[in-house]
Amino acid sequence: MTRRKKRLTHDQHVFLLSLAAGAPGVLATLLLLRSYVEDAKVGWTVGALVVVVWLLTSLTLRERVLRPLQTAANLIAALREEDFSVRGREARPGDPLGELLLEINQLADTLHAQRVGSLEAGALLRRVMDEIEAAVLAFDAQGRAALANRAAEKLLGIPLSQLLESGGLDAGRLRLEEALAGESPRVMELSLPGASGRFEVRRSTFRMGGLPHQLLVLTDLRRALREEERLAWQRLVRVLGHEINNSLAPIHSISSSLKGSAPEDVEAGLAVIERRAEGLMRFMSAYTRLARLPPPQLRELEVTDWVNRVAALEKRIPVRVREGPPVSVRADADQLEQLLINLIRNAADAALETGGRVEVSWSVGQRQLEICVADEGPGVTSTANLFVPFFTTKAGGSGIGLALARQIAEAHQGSLALENRNDRRGARARLRLPL
Repeated sequence: MTRRKKRLTHDQHVFLLSLAAGAPGVLATLLLLRSYVEDAKVGWTVGALVVVVWLLTSLTLRERVLRPLQTAANLIAALREEDFSVRGREARPGDPLGELLLEINQLADTLHAQRVGSLEAGALLRRVMDEIEAAVLAFDAQGRAALANRAAEKLLGIPLSQLLESGGLDAGRLRLEEALAGESPRVMELSLPGASGRFEVRRSTFRMGGLPHQLLVLTDLRRALREEERLAWQRLVRVLGHEINNSLAPIHSISSSLKGSAPEDVEAGLAVIERRAEGLMRFMSAYTRLARLPPPQLRELEVTDWVNRVAALEKRIPVRVREGPPVSVRADADQLEQLLINLIRNAADAALETGGRVEVSWSVGQRQLEICVADEGPGVTSTANLFVPFFTTKAGGSGIGLALARQIAEAHQGSLALENRNDRRGARARLRLPL
């Protein structure tokens, strides 16, 4: 087995070369001293002094050559560690060593500017992604999440720290495997913890860190479609309210003034006109509320007090409250009270048909509060028209209760869903609000 020959280091080369450069002069001096100095003691003393000076000069030369190289190496190591505050001294033009340090300092300034620009661009990208309502995710070649925004966190119901930790969660575990395959763009049905329904799926590829990634953008189409539908209904209601109220107000006024002085048959007819006019005015007042819902005025609202207060308003049937953890939300108390009143009233109507019960409960999940209103009524026969304004299956109903409730929930950046129960007969309304 052959031994690998150990190579000399740079400082050893410099030291040996300096010794070799001075060796002829030192030998010549020693020979001259031996030939011309008769006193041996003096000769040995001078010779030793010459050797010491020779060795010290070689060591000084070695140090002089190596120290600037060590300084340059330390500066470059600091740049590699992204410490751009270190600068080399004696950086000046006209001197080879000074020009080297000058170039290193200029390189540090350039890298520092690029680093600051990269941090600012990254911060801007994160801010823009967080402001986007669509869920944006990036997956690496192994299908693991490498990037996500707040909308994706809300849609998947998983905190960003957990979503991206340990190399990121797998697309299959996030139930997005199907979204990463197939054509793009397309519309598909997705069932995710934060929302379920139709989503527009857009997918593209890019490179990050030199490796290929897939960019996935999920846009919830339901909210946009409902917003357009609501705006259309608002415009219609404003026109109808203006025109019908202009007609109903004088009818109501005239019938009221003539009722006392007219014959019996005319009086009866005028009474009917009055009742119908009052009914139409009540309907139009309810419809106008749907079209003129103001923006919520947010303030702290204790969930326990809110739920118990609204549950106590229902007098036809006892409403059981199953309390969850103490929590508060920033919301418009008046609007949320109206929302919960509508949900409990609908649940009580259903429970009275079958003699069942009504229960209100709440729980706290990932960055959201969920209020559940469950009844033991006949259940929901069809969910197609549940949230369509003015559609109702109740005699004398206005058809705006659930539509108004969903509008209030979405104005608070939440959601409202109504479904049949799995454990028994009845329906369950789920209100989700962000914490």
